[in-house]
Amino acid sequence: MTTVAAPLKAKDYKSTIPPTWCPGCGDYGVLNAVLKAFADLKIDIDNTVLVSGIGCSSRFPYFVKTYGMHTAHGRALPVAAGLKLARPDQEVIVFGGDGDGFSIGGGHVPHIARKNTDITYILMDNSIYGLTKGQVSPTSGTGMVASTTPYGAPDNPVNPLAFCLAYGATFVAQGYSSKAKAVQELVKKAIQHKGFSFVNIISPCPTFNKINTFDYYKDLIEEIPDDHDSSDLNAALAIALKAKEGKVPTGLLYQVEAPTLVDRLNDIRKKAGASDNYDINKIIDTYKP
Repeated sequence: MTTVAAPLKAKDYKSTIPPTWCPGCGDYGVLNAVLKAFADLKIDIDNTVLVSGIGCSSRFPYFVKTYGMHTAHGRALPVAAGLKLARPDQEVIVFGGDGDGFSIGGGHVPHIARKNTDITYILMDNSIYGLTKGQVSPTSGTGMVASTTPYGAPDNPVNPLAFCLAYGATFVAQGYSSKAKAVQELVKKAIQHKGFSFVNIISPCPTFNKINTFDYYKDLIEEIPDDHDSSDLNAALAIALKAKEGKVPTGLLYQVEAPTLVDRLNDIRKKAGASDNYDINKIIDTYKP
């Protein structure tokens, strides 16, 4: 992570484009927490890229004064992975929502996680498709009535925390958008972590999700105890599975150190005697019949 010498404030990272979210959207709290986290870490604007897919939360790169890539629906993670492999010196942070990340983009998460790709993935979970005006998402509850499910959703919801833990993510945390200070600290830890960092942030949609509201979560949010061993995978999974009891755990579930994808590829390059002095045309010619 590259930093700047001069101290910056949160407002210094804010772009001139005003956020276009609905009044009361939880994503405002996430944005403020991220801007403050960037200021605390002295993030270098010129060496940071925010990548997103499609959805309300995927507008994030427009509102932050860094480089940004607004990509195709569900494809933010592979784009971010390619960027990190090509430019490992860049700080790469992905922003998205539960629909973008765990529906059309769900097939990418396991491989980004198991490879321990050194990127941060911040997912704003509102349990609804907001940008397309209120359809059930992969994290919507069973039986949820929405525009495309007038008789109730027939599916069981995805558990993003258990999902990422099962596929080998080396950093897994969950926050709640109304507790911006706690989110700020989790984002800082995630960015500083070397490897794949996943932060699921409960971010209610007041316009299209009238079930999972701020009032709904008020008595369900449960902070992870201070004595939790974040290096214990089984303990982390046990906390993640509290969702079955209706609880919403917040805090750091899991963090361990492991070689990243770039680390492993660099080891392979050394073993293969790789060099930066090559002719790509000659390499392509070796595959011609």
